[in-house]
Order: sequence, then C-alpha cells, then structure tokens
Amino acid sequence: MTLDDSLRALEAYYGSMPPVAVMDVSVAGYDGDSLRLHAPLSSHVNDKGSAFGGSLVSVMTLAAWGLVTLRVEQAGLDAEVYVADSTVRYRAPLLADLQAEATLDAAGDWSTFARTLRERGRARVALTARIALPDGSTATEMQARYVAIRRPTANV
Repeated sequence: MTLDDSLRALEAYYGSMPPVAVMDVSVAGYDGDSLRLHAPLSSHVNDKGSAFGGSLVSVMTLAAWGLVTLRVEQAGLDAEVYVADSTVRYRAPLLADLQAEATLDAAGDWSTFARTLRERGRARVALTARIALPDGSTATEMQARYVAIRRPTANV
C-alpha cells in the first residue's frame, strides 16, 4: 500500500466511526514524523464561540492514534492501537479551525516500538499532540501513551 493509500484509508476509517464522522476531521499532512489533522471550528463551536474542549482533546487523540497506526502499518505489522492514558492542558481558547499535530515524544523511538511489538506482540509508545492558535502558539496540548497489540494470525 502506498503512503497516499494509507492516508486515504486512515481518513476513511475516521469517517467510519459515527462520533468521528460528525467531527468532519480530515488528514492535513503526514511527513513520517508527525500527523496533522484539520477540523472546522463550525463543527466544534461551544456556547462562547470557541472550540469545545471535548473536541480539542478528541482531535488530538485521533491524531496521535493515527500516527501510531500509520507507523505500525509502515513497519509491516498488523496490530490494534489503543490510547492507554493522556494528560491535557488547555492553555488558551481557540477561535479558529482545529489544527492538531501529533509527534513521537522526545524520549521515544519508533524502531524500539516496532521491534518490541514484533517480538512481544504488544508495545507502548508516548506521544505529544498539540493544537495551535493561528499565531502558532499553543491552544491545547496533550501527553499520551498508546498501546499496540498484534492481531493473531489466522491459521488457514
């Protein structure tokens, strides 16, 4: 599968989940190190005219989940990816579209993650996600751990 096919499949997968489909999330970019998602403010506006806090954390969670999912696929592995835990900090109200970016935590290593998943059937990895304000500063940030569990192979 090509990278473009993987990104289209990821976007289709997001759209297949009813709560995510109404969020109008789209893939804004992927460079191997970070996954960026976009969601229009109009689908996430609260009573104050800013982005709803639950939407902010949801889009960051989806960005980080998508990044791990892409890296598992690129490593040639077949695994389910789950969020294990996360901590979120809301720094400023967002009055614009949601632009989330997820990256590997500074202490993380994708090759160790893939090797552990291959050898043990499960692995975890820490990620950072953030949603930027239009000026580039941070509206919301999240530290999270994700777990990948290899799917059992079918004996045919």
